[in-house]
Amino acid sequence: MSFKTSRLPLKKRIRANLNDSFMRNSIANAQDLLNQKRQDRFAELGDYEKWRDNAADIRQHVLDYLDHYLDQFIDNAEKAGAKVYCARNSAEANAVAVDVFREKQATVAVKSKSMVTEEIGLNEALSAVGVEIYETDLGEYLLQIDDNDKPSHIVVPALHKSRSRIRDLLAHKTNYQGDDAPENMTRHVRQVLRRIFLKAQIGITGCNFGIAENGAVVLVTNEGNGRFVTTLPKTQIVFMGIERIIPSLQDLDIMLSMLARSAVGSRATVYTSILTGPRHEQEVDGPEEMHIILVDNGRSQVLGSPFRSILRCIRCGTCMLECPAYRHISGHGYGTLYPGPLGAALMPALGGYEEYKDIPKICSLCGACNDVCPVKIPLYETIFEHRRVIAEDLGKTPLMENIAFTQYANVIGNSNLFNLVSKMAFLGNFAPKVGPLAAWSKERQMPKIAKQWFREWYAKRSKEREG
Repeated sequence: MSFKTSRLPLKKRIRANLNDSFMRNSIANAQDLLNQKRQDRFAELGDYEKWRDNAADIRQHVLDYLDHYLDQFIDNAEKAGAKVYCARNSAEANAVAVDVFREKQATVAVKSKSMVTEEIGLNEALSAVGVEIYETDLGEYLLQIDDNDKPSHIVVPALHKSRSRIRDLLAHKTNYQGDDAPENMTRHVRQVLRRIFLKAQIGITGCNFGIAENGAVVLVTNEGNGRFVTTLPKTQIVFMGIERIIPSLQDLDIMLSMLARSAVGSRATVYTSILTGPRHEQEVDGPEEMHIILVDNGRSQVLGSPFRSILRCIRCGTCMLECPAYRHISGHGYGTLYPGPLGAALMPALGGYEEYKDIPKICSLCGACNDVCPVKIPLYETIFEHRRVIAEDLGKTPLMENIAFTQYANVIGNSNLFNLVSKMAFLGNFAPKVGPLAAWSKERQMPKIAKQWFREWYAKRSKEREG
């Protein structure tokens, strides 16, 4: 399995995104706007830390007893009429979906926004067997028609696109003739998608939460497309990561309060759907069949590791909008499906160090992500531990870095060498112009180095007092 969205080396990815001034301004504006809205909404709750503690306790409790809650969810979902499948990896998950399409002889599907389907490559798997699959979330739709561009944020996937670029894209791909006013472009896309909704045979969704006590799946959206996906087609397929379980509806109240405020700074999402099985006889809408695919895809491996707390994540994206590194290079700079502090903590645990050893480097270790995570994941500590494992246990640090820090340790550990190097530093304040520190030094002004050591000054003062 691979969660990569780019094959470019780390430095080339970062350089390309640092040079994208629109993207950087767009993310800076989104951070400033959403962060303030988030703070205002949480202030209304009162004791913010208590809410975080409660949310973290719920998620950690589920992870501690995940086998129990999964069994409970599966039993209740099947009692409600859903068909439930367990997929160990992306291949098995996609195979289940392909079998459903073949059984129904379906060739057209509509899909609401889902990170887990991005993760397993569902669109590509269905396209390979002749299925036309359409994204219906506005941001995901724009990415899809733009030659399957990749999301730059898990909540706002098209954050990196300007209005003029979107206008040109719609004109080229959908014959749009209007201006770049957001409401006009949105109205046009809505008209395009309505026609697709009416001919779709299968609807595909992700799942924000699965409720163990009644087997229901919870879907939150702000555009209403999720309601169309889950009511118009006769068959619905739900993809859910195995960690997305919560015990009860009472717990859902807490989780939704945290998710909406953290993700977009609102008290609640516009649409919250709680779907319990397929349509019953007395109901007027909904699918005739519901298929729920529980996806592992490495999660069991993370659950059994020291990094299990990362599975508390509710995919709100708050850590990204708080992160100074993400602010400058966007999600594309990480080159993975899950960017930001979440990606730096999750990717090595989920996909392995061989593929993702460079991701934890994209972090200043400032710890800001810890302060805003609604389920109190120790992101900073997790990223730091990844770095330690990569450097000490696996020995995967670059040769020059090893040489540099070995020499640094030799100097620090030898008083004579330390004194010699300190005296050399008095000769002038300089920053490297070449080598691995050149880029680091470019944006920084080195501090002035005192020409006298403190111990020299102290010894001189002591002698003066004694005299």
